[in-house]
Amino acid sequence: MNIYVSNLSYSVQDDDLKGFFEEYGEVSSAKVIMDKFTNRSKGFGFVEMPDDAAAQKAIAELDGGMVEGRAIKVMVAKPKEERAKRPSFSNSRW
Repeated sequence: MNIYVSNLSYSVQDDDLKGFFEEYGEVSSAKVIMDKFTNRSKGFGFVEMPDDAAAQKAIAELDGGMVEGRAIKVMVAKPKEERAKRPSFSNSRW
């Protein structure tokens, strides 16, 4: 199950995020999303857990919990939506 975690402190790293969820079961991956220009956390991330029951328990118990002084929001991640293609201006005069 893919889990979305928001309102993270900017100091939380991938390993920290993984640690929050390991108490509830096996964690396949944990990734804090970073801004590609500033290389600073965007304040949210994703955790993958192979056991759906453990993931549901983690969501129920961690949602609204305090982590580094911030109440985090934890929920099942929605599928990634397709983005519209941006027009390419490389070979075009306009």
